[in-house]
Amino acid sequence: MTIEIRPIERAEVRAYLQVLPYVNGLPHWEPAPAAWHGGPEAWPQPPAPATDAQLDAFAERVFGGGFFPQAAFVDGRLVGGSAMLAMDITVPGPRAVPMGGVTATAVVATHRRRGLLRGMMQAMFDAALARGEALAGLSASEGGIYGRYGFGPATRRTRWEIERAEAAFADPAPTGGDLELVGAAAARAAWPQVHALVRRERVGELSPQPGRWDRLSDESSGTAGPMRYLVHRTGGAVDGIAQFRLPWSSTVEHTGTLVVEALEAASPDAYRALWGLLLDFDLTRRVVAPARPVDEPLRWMLRSPRAMRVTRQSDSLWLRILDLAGAIGSRQYTGETGLTVEVPPDPMCPGNAGVWRLDLGPSGGSCVRTGAAPEVTIGIQALGSLFLGGHSAALLAAAGLIRERRAGAVAALGRALRHDPEPFNAFVF
Repeated sequence: MTIEIRPIERAEVRAYLQVLPYVNGLPHWEPAPAAWHGGPEAWPQPPAPATDAQLDAFAERVFGGGFFPQAAFVDGRLVGGSAMLAMDITVPGPRAVPMGGVTATAVVATHRRRGLLRGMMQAMFDAALARGEALAGLSASEGGIYGRYGFGPATRRTRWEIERAEAAFADPAPTGGDLELVGAAAARAAWPQVHALVRRERVGELSPQPGRWDRLSDESSGTAGPMRYLVHRTGGAVDGIAQFRLPWSSTVEHTGTLVVEALEAASPDAYRALWGLLLDFDLTRRVVAPARPVDEPLRWMLRSPRAMRVTRQSDSLWLRILDLAGAIGSRQYTGETGLTVEVPPDPMCPGNAGVWRLDLGPSGGSCVRTGAAPEVTIGIQALGSLFLGGHSAALLAAAGLIRERRAGAVAALGRALRHDPEPFNAFVF
C-alpha cells in the first residue's frame, strides 16, 4: 500500500469533493442535540447529494483563494480530504491575528484508522506555520476526534428558549435608534458591516469567508418558512441585525415558535431594541435562539432571569497552538505575571516542547526558552483551551490537565489568561 499526502490539483477537485459527507448527502454532525440548531428535531436532515452544477460551484471556491486543501491518496486513489481556511481570530487586546481554520475533513469508510487524517493534519500544520499562522482552529463535528491532534475546546455556545409571556424586561425604558424589517438584499449589505464592528471587540470572533451572506434569500424553505430580517440603525447607520424564522408546525407543541437564527449588535441600544421586538412578536408564544453566547446579556435584562432556559450547550471553536512563542506574543494579559512553564513533547509541532519563561502583562507577552525549573506543566491541548481566556486553569488542573509544581502557579496563570466576557464566535466553519 502506497500512501501519499499532498495538495490537490485542479483536475482532482471533484474527487476531493466527493469524499466529503455533505457533498454526498451523508450525515456531517454527530447524532446528538446540537446547540446551533433551532428546530424541534435533534439535528437537521442531511442535504441531498450535490448536483453537477453544485459541484462546479464548490470547485470554484476550492481554488478561489484562501482555501488550502490537502488530500490522502492510497495507491493513487483519493480517499481522504481536508483543508485550511485563511482566517483571522480576535484575541484579547483585542487584536485580530491569523488563524488556519480546519474544515472539509473526511476519510472514506474503507480507509479509516490508517493514519491518513493525521498525515493531512501534519501537512496542514506545516503549511500554516510556513504562512505565519501561530494558531489553528476548527468546529468539531464529533467531540472525540480532535484532541489527539492537540486541539482543545476554547469557546462555547448555548441554545435557549423563553416563553413570550415570561419575557418582560425589568426596565422597559425605550432605547435610541430605529428598527426596520428589511428584505434579503438589504440584509446581505448590512451583515458584513455589523459583523466587522462586532468582531473588533469580541474575543473569539472570526473573520467571515468571502460570500458568507450571499445566499440569504426571501424565499420560503419548506416548513421552515422564509427568513426574515430586522435591522437597527442609529443616526442612519446600521449597528445591529437579526435574522429569524416563523416555521409552520403541525403540532400544537411547536406552533407559534420564533427561531432567532442569528443576532449581532454593535451597541447596547441596538442589542436591547432587537431583542425587545423579537421577544414580543405578534402571534408567537415562544422564542428559540440557538448558537448564542454562554453569558448572554439578555438574561440580566429580564424581570425573571430564570425565564431564559438553556436547553442545549456545547463546545464551539476548538483551538490548537502551532507556534507557542508566536501565540503568546499575539495577545494581551491581565496584570503582570512571570511564570516558568513546561510543555511536554508535541510530536506534530515539536518546536513547542520544552521549558519556557512567560512574561505576561497588559502590553503583551513574551515566551523564551529557559533552563530554570518549571512552575507549571501544561500540555498543548490545555493551552489551546485556555488561550482565549474562556476557561478556568484551576478547573483544568483539577481534571489532571495541568500539573502545579509551585504553589499558586496555576492561579497566577489562570488570572493572566482569563478574559471577561467569555470568548464567543457567532458562526462555525
